[in-house]
Amino acid sequence: MAKNACVRIRSFVATDTDAVVALSLRAWEPVFLSLRAVLGADLDDALHGDWREYQRRSVEQTCETNEHIWVAEVDGAVAAFVAVVLHEGGTLGEIYMIAVDPEHQRAGIASALTDFALVWIKDQGAEVAMVETGGDAGHAPARATYEKAGFAPLPVVRYFKKL
Repeated sequence: MAKNACVRIRSFVATDTDAVVALSLRAWEPVFLSLRAVLGADLDDALHGDWREYQRRSVEQTCETNEHIWVAEVDGAVAAFVAVVLHEGGTLGEIYMIAVDPEHQRAGIASALTDFALVWIKDQGAEVAMVETGGDAGHAPARATYEKAGFAPLPVVRYFKKL
């Protein structure tokens, strides 16, 4: 990203879907490669099949059903997005999905979207915010962003077995 690039956060509109899906697939490729290395090919195939198709459907479904989505534009082009879900009668807000195009990573956009989402969650009356991510190497940048934002990690172990 250019040093003097202009970043603007705005509400998602349906015409952003293709750009959001495309940047998400680019952003999450290292994550899915890391998951495959951890899980092994058989288990990863059973869970995700073609990861690109799996993730494309997941992002499209989020764009269709979630009304709390924002995009970050860099010089007028969609470069990142964040989706938020309110739970527990509005007392818990979750950063449900977030991605930054690799071309724009390490420029503070994930932190800006995280901060934006946290302010929005608080403004809705929620007392707690959460975000979930993986403990594998592919998720290390996400963990760093969330820890920088003040999230406290709760170690969870989730086991999978191919049947």
